[in-house]
Amino acid sequence: MDFSSEIISWYRQNKRDLPWRKTKDPYIIWLSEIILQQTRVEQGTPYFHRFAERYPTVVDFASATENEILNNWQGLGYYSRGRNMHFTAKFIVANNAGVFPNSYDDLIKLKGIGEYTAAAISSFSANESKAVVDGNVFRLLARYFGISTPINSSKGKIEFSALANSLIDRAEPGLYNQAIMEFGSLQCKPGNPLCGTCPLRLGCVALNNNLVPLLPVKIKAQKSRTRNFNYIVVVKDDSLLINKRGANDIWENMYDFPLLETQDLLSPESLLCDAQFIEKFGNEVTIDAVYGPVKHLLSHQKIYAQFFVIEHFSESFLHYNSWQYVRYSDLEHLAQPKLIFEFLKSFL
Repeated sequence: MDFSSEIISWYRQNKRDLPWRKTKDPYIIWLSEIILQQTRVEQGTPYFHRFAERYPTVVDFASATENEILNNWQGLGYYSRGRNMHFTAKFIVANNAGVFPNSYDDLIKLKGIGEYTAAAISSFSANESKAVVDGNVFRLLARYFGISTPINSSKGKIEFSALANSLIDRAEPGLYNQAIMEFGSLQCKPGNPLCGTCPLRLGCVALNNNLVPLLPVKIKAQKSRTRNFNYIVVVKDDSLLINKRGANDIWENMYDFPLLETQDLLSPESLLCDAQFIEKFGNEVTIDAVYGPVKHLLSHQKIYAQFFVIEHFSESFLHYNSWQYVRYSDLEHLAQPKLIFEFLKSFL
C-alpha cells in the first residue's frame, strides 16, 4: 500500500472514539478544533462537552456574554481563543444568518481560524480536499520523508503544506486528515515513538538513518519574559476588591486583584513605602498576611506573584473604575486567570 492508504488502514483499526468525530456539523467541529489548539485531548474533552452542552448552536454561543465564555474557558489558557470564538460567533449570526460555513474559502476569513483550522473544518464537515498540517502532521512527514527544514520557518510551512496536499486521499480527504493526525498523535509520538510496530517503518527515512530524535527541526522560540506581580487582596465584609483587566496585555477582560508590577517582588516593608502603593491605598495600611511567592508559566512569560492581604485602608483612595467589591459567593461568576483561581481556592 502507498503512504495514504497505509495511514487510513491504520486509522480504521486504531482510532480513538472521540465525540467530535461523530458529526458533520461545522460548528461542533469548530468548537473541538479551537479548544484542542495547544491543549491535550484528555484535558480538552471535558471543555468540549461543556461548551457543546451549554451552547449547542452558534446562535447560543453568540448570545452568551464574553465573561460567560471566558469563565467556562477557565483553566484552558490562551484566552484569546475564547474571545476570538465569541467574536466569530457573533459575526456569523449577524452576517450569515447564524449558519456556520463549511467551505475553506469562507472559513479562512473568520477571526481565529487559520489555514489548519479551515482545512480541518472544511474536510471533516464537507469532505473538501484541503490537507491539514498540525504538529502531528509536521512530525510524521519530517520523519518519514527525512525533511530537515524547520517546521516553524516560512520555507518549512510552504514545503510541508505542499507535500501534505500532494499526499491527501482525493476520494476521502476528511478521513485521511483524521488518520494522519491520529497517526502522528498515537504512533509517531514526539518522544518514544512506536517505531517497532509502525506500518511505515520500512520506508521511514528518519528510522533508517537514526534521525528520529532529531526530526522535526524547529527554530528556538523567543526568550521568555519574567514579570513580578504584587497583588493587593483587600477584604471587606465577606467581599474582595476585584480588578477587571484591560486590553493589550495577558488575561484581557478577566478579573484579578489590584496589582503593582515591579522589577522585583516587594517585601511587606518595601510595599508599604512604595510610591505606587501609597498613591492607591494611602499610608495608613496594615498587612495582615502574605501568600507566596508562586511561579506561573505562560507561553512566553514567567510570572512570579505574591498576595498581600489587607483589611483596612482609606477608601477615599478608591477611585479606579476597574475596581469593585465582589462578594465571595459571586466570585465564581467572574472569569479569572488560573493564577487567581488557584489562590482563591486556598484563601477562601
